[in-house]
Amino acid sequence: MRLGRLMKTLVVMVAVLSVLSGCRSMTGKSAGTNIDDASITTAVKSKLVADKASNLTRVNVDTNNGTVYLNGTVESAEQRARAEQIAREAKGVRNVVNNLQVQKN
Repeated sequence: MRLGRLMKTLVVMVAVLSVLSGCRSMTGKSAGTNIDDASITTAVKSKLVADKASNLTRVNVDTNNGTVYLNGTVESAEQRARAEQIAREAKGVRNVVNNLQVQKN
């Protein structure tokens, strides 16, 4: 009797896990992709803040399926290029879309 109950529980757990393993978020991305994108975003933001040669703290970073989107305003074309270079060097980045605008004085 006890073995039968354990077997039923095991079968239900396997069924639930197999259904849940195929689930995706409302964005259509898997949990693993969401975690990867969050890790990439964090890495790029950290590198931008740590870059002492440029003031890139106002750059907004978003990642979707390994594509990094840079948004915001920078002071020069050099800063714009540097931000893109930093983003491209981060682990896991597939592509960079640089939407940074150079501030007009």
